[in-house]
Amino acid sequence: MAGIVIVFDFDRTMIDGDSDNWVVTEMGLTEIFHQLRFTLPWNRLMDRMMTELHSQGRSVQDIEACLKRMPIDSHIVEAIKSAKSLGCDLKIVSDANQFFIEKILEQHNLLDCFSDIYTNPTSIDENGKLRILPYHGGAASAPHSCNLCPPNLCKGLVMDYIRASSSSSSPKDQILLKRFIYLGDGGGDFCPTLKLRECDHVMPRTNYPLWKRISDKSSLIRADVKEWSNAEELQRILMQLVSTMTKEDS
Repeated sequence: MAGIVIVFDFDRTMIDGDSDNWVVTEMGLTEIFHQLRFTLPWNRLMDRMMTELHSQGRSVQDIEACLKRMPIDSHIVEAIKSAKSLGCDLKIVSDANQFFIEKILEQHNLLDCFSDIYTNPTSIDENGKLRILPYHGGAASAPHSCNLCPPNLCKGLVMDYIRASSSSSSPKDQILLKRFIYLGDGGGDFCPTLKLRECDHVMPRTNYPLWKRISDKSSLIRADVKEWSNAEELQRILMQLVSTMTKEDS
């Protein structure tokens, strides 16, 4: 049977809210965040917020405790575990960051369900401060030239890499049988959507930027489109797709 690769965005897809905004709000950074909101790119702004927390004497453990209070809907948890149990390869491509995503997933016992997480990397410096770095254009990676994506992360390039790596260990006649389901909500999810083929599926969240872009540029989309509006619909539609694709491939 050909493999099914499911690629999830994180914020407003796997979780209903936004992990960055959650930390900003819960840790009392709203005022300074709005003061700096339009002076820095988002990725650098969130790194600046970590500096602010450190200057206030807040520790990495405090940030972790905040993230562990972030809810994930039970329908999302069930969908992820079910898809994993059925043999799907689950990955995350997100413009959040490594620390936030991993701590939230750990709290809900979901981290081991994902084979890869592609997101902005994090580190803890010698002073114990959490640093948030860009995925593209940082010290360890070259910048990208995509005009559809923010400077710190082109999800389309990541999708190219995922497809190549997912196929690299397969015989040549199996490469075209690797099929993808992509779930997302934001404008940054449009570029990877353009990488999907007729045999793939994209699941945009209704009335969110990805859904609007797909609606406006439908002639550019080759993948089958299945929209969803809440966690219950996401679970139902995703599991229907997995069931149908599994039967087609058997």
